[in-house]
Amino acid sequence: MKKRFANHVVWITGGGSGIGRALALELAEQGADVAVSGRRQLRLDEVAREIEGRGARGLGVECDVTSEESLAAAVKLVVDSWGRLDVTIANAGFSVAGAIESLSAEDWRRQFDTNVVGSAQTARFALPELRKTKGRMVFVASVASMICTPKLGAYNASKYALRAVGQTLAMELHGSGVSCTTIHPGMVESEITSVNNEGSFDPALKDKRPQNLIWPADKAARVCADAIWLRKREFVFTGHGKLGAFIGRHAPDLVHLAVTRFGKKKR
Repeated sequence: MKKRFANHVVWITGGGSGIGRALALELAEQGADVAVSGRRQLRLDEVAREIEGRGARGLGVECDVTSEESLAAAVKLVVDSWGRLDVTIANAGFSVAGAIESLSAEDWRRQFDTNVVGSAQTARFALPELRKTKGRMVFVASVASMICTPKLGAYNASKYALRAVGQTLAMELHGSGVSCTTIHPGMVESEITSVNNEGSFDPALKDKRPQNLIWPADKAARVCADAIWLRKREFVFTGHGKLGAFIGRHAPDLVHLAVTRFGKKKR
């Protein structure tokens, strides 16, 4: 395997599971030293050991992306430990589910505080270091930023907003040497369906997504690593994700018709 990310220091929020963990391991395979952040230190330490098992340096950095103090401390720890920061991947996020008329203001704030404000503040604290290395800023959004589904209005809105953050930051960074990539995955193996509306991990929650459409996390990590290396502004995957994104952007009336006429379950 090419060591494209040799001598690179990578920091990934939401790095304890799913795409975040898979990206940490993939980038370690490609030569990077990787720090992973999240709220479960034991899980982060496990991932750090897996990184080290691939011949790279690993670091578990506990961090709550809704706290500016926590983000600032995480960046400082990574840079103090390894002297630089080349890639930051804002991957922390979860889904608040429920019909719009059932969601409280607190539900909306909790969703946006993590998925949108948390990602934007991750970039804010990382960018001074990324400017020094002409590095890469990455947001992990979703195909849900382009196509909506019922009972996920808060999540859809947060990912639409994150897409806007990524597009805007790419413009603001133009000419600086720092790139901004926004990644839009389709359905990928992760623990997002096991996180409740309060943002807490609940192993009793079941993944109701169609299993035959879900990509393995390691496969997703490989294509994401390519997009990050190439400094793409936006990257959409899987096959069904590309189709959904295209229809959502160019034929929203068709989406509405399909959902309202054919998507309702018989009561």
